[in-house]
Amino acid sequence: MGVFARYGFRKTSMDEVARAAGVSRQGLYLQFANKEELFREALVHTLNSQLHAGMAALWRTDESLEARLTAACEAWSGRFVGSLGADAADLMCASTSLAGETLSHYEARFEQALTHAIAHSGLAAFCASEGLRPADLARTLHATARGLKQRSATREEFVTGVKVAARMFCTPLRQHDEPVQRHDK
Repeated sequence: MGVFARYGFRKTSMDEVARAAGVSRQGLYLQFANKEELFREALVHTLNSQLHAGMAALWRTDESLEARLTAACEAWSGRFVGSLGADAADLMCASTSLAGETLSHYEARFEQALTHAIAHSGLAAFCASEGLRPADLARTLHATARGLKQRSATREEFVTGVKVAARMFCTPLRQHDEPVQRHDK
């Protein structure tokens, strides 16, 4: 995926991938029929890795929900932020056209993991009191992370944005039944 991230789908050659993998071009073709198959398999491997890293972050019991949500979104969405080459703009189109169902499947699994973490936290009571579902918060946080991924120039910028989003989501956990002060006239 590093070669695809650097050159984009169209400009990546099997020779470049073979060099990066330390195999011959012929050896690569013994494993994959064409560049499209190689890309799909690399994408599945990457998505699986990112999903497991995100889930591991959510399962940590020694960190706050805010820290776990931040780490999970960074693991899932932030891996390639700031490292894409100038020619990599076609990767999202290639991902959607070559592996759209697979991509949707992994995105749904990530949202399910976020939903589970939120549902088993103090935010569950907040959701119930506000007529929300944990899945609503999970979907919104995931959409926020995707948007930050698209507009962040660096991974640091992405992480800063995700931290802000996670803090906003977790604000109800820090409000200890303090009365809300209104400044209405």
